[in-house]
Amino acid sequence: MVTFETLYRQKGYSCIAGVDEAGRGPLAGPVVSAAVVLKPDFVLPGLNDSKKLSESRRRKLYACIRNQSLGIGVGIVGPDRIDEINIHQASLESMVLAVKKLAFEPDFLLIDGKFTLLLPVDQQAVVGGDGKSASIAAASVIAKVTRDAMMEKLGQQYPGYGFEFHKGYPTPYHKEAIERLGVLSIHRRSFRGVKEFVS
Repeated sequence: MVTFETLYRQKGYSCIAGVDEAGRGPLAGPVVSAAVVLKPDFVLPGLNDSKKLSESRRRKLYACIRNQSLGIGVGIVGPDRIDEINIHQASLESMVLAVKKLAFEPDFLLIDGKFTLLLPVDQQAVVGGDGKSASIAAASVIAKVTRDAMMEKLGQQYPGYGFEFHKGYPTPYHKEAIERLGVLSIHRRSFRGVKEFVS
């Protein structure tokens, strides 16, 4: 999990940020990205792609990552913007925001996926990066835990939709709730499963 970090440190980079997002697929809520710069001597046993970790394991790692990072930035793009520019562009925009939220400028970015970012920083996109790079995996955990917490609060704000359980993903319960209770301002109106019910 440190192959990429080691490679780029050997090339002279000293401040490497991993970048990843959470929330491309849901019908509701924001897409959230994180940029994480880990300490060079970090120890995070069991770190992996956040989607492969249990919720309790993610929460424990979240606390460890906060303790073992030099910096964390979080970028959030809401449903209105997602509808305006599409989820792919919104995901990239949230990643850029996350990098800009770091307290200092990294000199290299490791980005999960196929696409690099419109930033004047050297970078590499890594397909499946959250399972190959510790920095990206750490970013995936921060993004996922942050977004889940936001969705749990929205679950309290909008009872009956079950956001605290499905986090906005297109589960049968969520789809039925949209049909029964209607579309909310936090729903992505351009997404199939929502747009059919927008009056």
